[in-house]
Amino acid sequence: MARRASPRVRALLRERARLLRQLSTLSHLLRGSLFERFSTCTRRLCRCHQGRPHGPRTYLAVTSGKRQRQHYVPKSQRVAVREGVGEFHRLLAIADRLTAINLELMRGGMLDGPQP
Repeated sequence: MARRASPRVRALLRERARLLRQLSTLSHLLRGSLFERFSTCTRRLCRCHQGRPHGPRTYLAVTSGKRQRQHYVPKSQRVAVREGVGEFHRLLAIADRLTAINLELMRGGMLDGPQP
């Protein structure tokens, strides 16, 4: 006997489709953390050695495997990189919601989809 989708299931499936479409908009996604730091250079007579360090400079910390790398972010790219990190946080939120939707569908025996 064919299963029919309840209004709740249809709403969940529509929301899931909407969230999946949103994933394609995350083209500048960057998984990492932004931070700023000051630094001193190697020139002994530079002002940075008298308590006025260079910076702040922005870096993106990205972990791959067990290794973290810090990437300098040029001023011209700061806004784009900040938005890319924001897209990563949006990805996590979408994944959490998709999981909740799929769990609810699974509990109702509808994860594999309702019959027309």
